[in-house]
Amino acid sequence: MLTHSAINEPDLAHSIHEECGVFGIFHPEDSDAAPDIYYGLCALQHRGQESCGIAVCDTKGPRGNISWHKDMGLAGEVFHPGALASLKGNIGIGHVRYSTTGASTAENAQPLVLNYLKGTLALAHNGNITNAEILRQKLQENGAIFHSSTDSEVVACYIARERTRTACVEDAICKTAENLKGGYALVIMSPRKLIGVRDPLGLKPLCLGQRGKSYVLASESCALLAVGATFIRDIIPGEIVTITKDGVHFDSRLIQAKRAHCIFEYIYFARLDSVMDGISIYDARVRAGRALAASCPADADLVTGVPDSGLAAATGFAEACGLPFALAFHKNSYVGRTFIKPTQKERESAVHMKLSVLSSVVKDKRLVLIDDSIVRGTTIASLIRMLKDAGAREVHVRISSPPFLYPCYYGTDVPSNEQLIAFSHTAEEICTRIKADSLGYMRIEDFYQMTGDLPLCKACFDNQYPV
Repeated sequence: MLTHSAINEPDLAHSIHEECGVFGIFHPEDSDAAPDIYYGLCALQHRGQESCGIAVCDTKGPRGNISWHKDMGLAGEVFHPGALASLKGNIGIGHVRYSTTGASTAENAQPLVLNYLKGTLALAHNGNITNAEILRQKLQENGAIFHSSTDSEVVACYIARERTRTACVEDAICKTAENLKGGYALVIMSPRKLIGVRDPLGLKPLCLGQRGKSYVLASESCALLAVGATFIRDIIPGEIVTITKDGVHFDSRLIQAKRAHCIFEYIYFARLDSVMDGISIYDARVRAGRALAASCPADADLVTGVPDSGLAAATGFAEACGLPFALAFHKNSYVGRTFIKPTQKERESAVHMKLSVLSSVVKDKRLVLIDDSIVRGTTIASLIRMLKDAGAREVHVRISSPPFLYPCYYGTDVPSNEQLIAFSHTAEEICTRIKADSLGYMRIEDFYQMTGDLPLCKACFDNQYPV
């Protein structure tokens, strides 16, 4: 039996999106999973603010008894007390979404719940499958019917098809993963199992935690902390982890030597208090600031950063340059990320709603302003104007990543190079357009200072795609 809550049609039309967040928990006893999933999704909210959902199952109940609720909006908006109370089960998965394939519509919200010949499954997916349309066509030729335009449904349907040919759901997942190209982290719930899968390159993050006898899967370690779980380890790229009442089992059939971890997790996506593949996100960003100071110093009085992802790099820059660091902006935390607003006018308006200048800090000062990246240039131009309107004498912009030149096909939806100001303008031209007093970027060759010898995907900067 499948039970679900109604979904309202949204009025959203974003043009650039980033990541998603996945979460799953298995309680071997009778505790309800939904409240913990809700707290986990709140911790992962930075990874997706369009829609969210939870699906749960009682492992001691009838097979296929999956309940779910999903809708457009933030976790705190979607999961009112009544919605959580209706979700009964000791195993469950959750998802927060930005759309990378498929429009930002209610039918594309996750988790996906699928009823098929051998039972039911629920799936939540972070990433992007680059050969999804080829797989969709093959499945349709074999009679599959799709209800959404997402690559996530392609993955779920492929698993369902393989399940009719295999002895267990893990074999079906492995057979499916062998045919997937791109980046993905999956959490999958069958009536008796919680399963996590990480793509063989490690493009998308996934980690495992434990709280008592319960086990947790999450996109980031910060979500483990949110539910009181202890971090065990990152899922190895290519690894399939199965959690049942008997414990945890790891399947290494898909593990390969080649790795390509997404550098943008360390630059921007991941939350500051997460640790990912053994690297503290906070420490990586501080080191990026130090590297930036070495390659692009500035003659200034004060270093500041754009909240939130520019602040850690700004502290590193200030330390390396011997300049004082100060907060120049007050952030309104109740406004979403501006770089995914649908029109330029809305993006510019959102900047002023989101940030206000601390005039007493910046007046008559020569500032170094640190940000993590420049996409279109509209946001940074607005911030420079705000700082100068508040009395700043000079604003020297330093970016703790190289110029963003190429689209990402693995989960960051930048549909064309035309969206990227650095693709068609030199650094000098950008500096003039945004009205900065100078502009400097981090060098690609300095990434090792952020992440050591971790193999990286840097395709959005160097056009070298690993798939």
